[in-house]
Amino acid sequence: MTQTQDVVELILRDHRRMEELFRRMRSVEADRAAALEEFADLLVAHALAEESEVYPALKRYKDIDDEEVEHGEHEHDEGNKALLDLLEVEEVGSEEWDAKLEELVKAITHHADEEERTILNGARENVTAERRAELGAAFLRERERRLKAGCGSVDNVRRIVGS
Repeated sequence: MTQTQDVVELILRDHRRMEELFRRMRSVEADRAAALEEFADLLVAHALAEESEVYPALKRYKDIDDEEVEHGEHEHDEGNKALLDLLEVEEVGSEEWDAKLEELVKAITHHADEEERTILNGARENVTAERRAELGAAFLRERERRLKAGCGSVDNVRRIVGS
């Protein structure tokens, strides 16, 4: 099976992985702390790669709404804040942890749904497959660089939220 480089498919794949991690974080039978650690790294790497490699390129296309792209960046900020709120809860699985998890799920699910309907559909309709592959390669490089740096640590998320 050929690994896709299409940026739309890569972003969608990350969204589906985030959904899987939400299910693990909700399960009392799973290692919820490990799921949160993986989720935090993935969310931060994914968002930063979108903001540095994908969103600026998509703003150049007249049929892709700049306001939707900017709104996506704002929703990344909201997601990072919700992530930080969860990371700062001391007891995994506590009532507070579960409540903060649901706030995070709501923020990220809302963003992914909007992004898929607006920005990603716009990219499918207006960006050539070749250009989507180029953006996908750049997205993957930046995402992997961020993942290797442990970008989802509570200290890094605090720094991102504070900036």
